[in-house]
This record gives sequence, C-alpha cells and structure tokens, in this order.
Amino acid sequence: MASADAHSAHNYHPLPIVVATAEGAWMTDIEGRRYLDMLAGYSALNFGHGNRRLIDAAKAQLDRVTLTSRAFHHDRFGEFCEQLAEFCGMEMVLPMNTGAEAVETAVKTARKWGYRVKGVPDGTAKIVVAADNFHGRTTTIISFSTDPEARADYGPYTPGFEIVPYGDLAAMREAVTDNTVAVLLEPIQGEAGVLVPPPGYLRGVRELTRERDVLFIADEIQSGLGRTGKSFACEHEGVVPDMYLLGKALGGGVVPVSAVVSSAAVLGVHRPGEHGSTFGGNPLACAVALEVLAMLRTGEYQQRATELGEHLHRELGLLVGGGAVEAVRGRGLWAGVDIVPSKGTGREVSEKLMDRGVLVKDTHGSTIRIAPPLVISKEDLDWGLDQLRAVLAD
Repeated sequence: MASADAHSAHNYHPLPIVVATAEGAWMTDIEGRRYLDMLAGYSALNFGHGNRRLIDAAKAQLDRVTLTSRAFHHDRFGEFCEQLAEFCGMEMVLPMNTGAEAVETAVKTARKWGYRVKGVPDGTAKIVVAADNFHGRTTTIISFSTDPEARADYGPYTPGFEIVPYGDLAAMREAVTDNTVAVLLEPIQGEAGVLVPPPGYLRGVRELTRERDVLFIADEIQSGLGRTGKSFACEHEGVVPDMYLLGKALGGGVVPVSAVVSSAAVLGVHRPGEHGSTFGGNPLACAVALEVLAMLRTGEYQQRATELGEHLHRELGLLVGGGAVEAVRGRGLWAGVDIVPSKGTGREVSEKLMDRGVLVKDTHGSTIRIAPPLVISKEDLDWGLDQLRAVLAD
C-alpha cells in the first residue's frame, strides 16, 4: 500500500486491504485473512472469482491466439457477435473493451444515425440523459455528469446533451425535440446509490422515444447479465430498448469486454475506418464472453439473483426505521443502503465491515452498495448480513 501510495496517481481511495487470491465469493489478503466479497467488482464478477468454466475458456484460448486486431478475421469473432445479438434479441454487435468505450460508441452511433437516417441538421444532434447518472469517465461522458467529483476541473465540456431529473417522465417529454437523436439511461442507477425508477418510467420512455423517432439506449453495463434477476433490468418493465450497452460481467471478471448491441438499421451506419479499437472483439475476449453467454442461457444465475435477492431485501428491509438505516433500494442481488449519519459515513461503515471480514463500498457519503457475486451461498450471504447488523448495532 505504501508503494502504491508513493508511485500511483491518487485517483482511487481503496479500502486498506491487499488481496492476494480469490475464489467464488471470497478473497484472501497477503496475510491470509479471508473476506466475503459483497461488491463483486461492481458486477464485473457476477460469476465469482476464478470461475472454473471461465478460467478454462480463457486458458484454452491463450494457447491458440489472443489478439489479431480487427485488421483480420479470427475464428471466435463471428460466433461471439451472432450469439450476443441473439441473446439480446438484436441483429448487430459492435464490440469494445470497457464500459466507457461502449458508452462513447453509443454516443457516436446515435449522432451518426441522427444525421444519416433521421435527417437531423449536421452538428445539432442532442442526447437526453438523466441527472445523477454514471456512464463512465471520459471527457465526453463527464460532460453530462452532475457529480462534481467526476466533472470538476475537466472542462471545457462537450456540448450536445440535456440533463433531466431521473424518473421524471414529464421532464423527459419536454426535453425531447426534433433534434433529439437518443435518450441514454441506466435502468437502475448504480453509482447514485442503486436507484430504481418509478414503476412505468421505462415504459413511458420507450413509448416517448418511439413517438418521436428517438433511440432509447439502455446502459446495462452494471445492471445487465443477471444482476437484477433478469438478463436485463429493462425486462422488469417488459421494455426492449433500441440499443443495449453491456460490459463488466460480459468479461466474466477475467478480461475487459464491452459491446453495443442494436439493430442493423442503427449499427449499420458505421463504415470501415470510422470507428474502432485495437483490442475490441479480440479472440481472448470473445472466448470468455461466449462462455459467459452459455452460462447465462441456463437461467441459473438469473434465478439465483431473484431468490437470494428477495432474501437480501427482506432482511435489509427489517433494518429500516431501527435507528441505523434510513432506506434500502435495489433489485435482485443489488442494494443501496442509506446509513443514518449518526452511525457513520458510508466509508466508515465499509471500514468497520472490512474489519469483520466483509467487503462493500460506499457512495455519495452515507450510502453503501451491496452486490455480491451471483454464486454466493445463502449461508455466506446471511453471515455477511450478520456482520452488517453487528456494525450498525455498535
């Protein structure tokens, strides 16, 4: 930790633990202490640490070929694109690496679609987003952030975005104009504290965007691929967007994989040389992601998230109103817990839980996020909740 503090930029404030090994829902530090992972890499580790199927898929591909760049075809690329498109009920895939790259790709795609298909005058395309969003940290993405920590001192900012309150359909309707090319939303806002929109909001956005010939882009990078008990959080309202943004769990906690998934009419606006990535859709990434899709197609992980999520929220709900917890939100195996300020900040509660062998992370001062791997056992989940109760009782 001293070496990292001296030689790495201080753009993160990690908990004071140095992980050496990990398996399933557990991590072990360099001194042999074990910790229950209740964060799962912000959903990148939905299938747990060192998942055997994913590690074996990666090892097998490592012995064959890891990178070709998109200058050439490779034998996993077409299969990956076909299977991911089918899984999403879409037609085309544009693979990238990180979630932020997927969001940037979506922004560029929506603008290009607006000019080439919708007929918006050049340079006037507008994208409507929600306040308190978190879509990444590039200069364009932080330009439509309302979080001072993410945004401050990085200007000048990229124009072309309008921010409206999350969950406010009337404000969304007012913001959409003839030059609007897309609405970009998280179906559940993770960084904001696992905020679930009001019932009917996503359906209303879907209807509005259809009416106004606007793309509905769902950022499911954190909420998708099983976390909420469905393959996609949009499914809870029976909504299918025009475009899914995927990442995190798509790489199985092994390698960064992200993707924009949409129709041929939308992704078909791209022409050779206009957009790309050296590592996007590389053989190793495709091999791991194909195994992730095979695992998700069983429905096992979605079912676990549903059943364990119901238990999680039932137990957390019992803490509300007892003098330690103000509110609990979330869906599936994902929860935001607002701590009563007198019990400490979210960071302080996270540190106390770490001392008791449980790892979570705070956000926005008084909130902690709980998002264990979907492979966690009920017994381990209950043990982790016992530690939270003990910390809050102090």
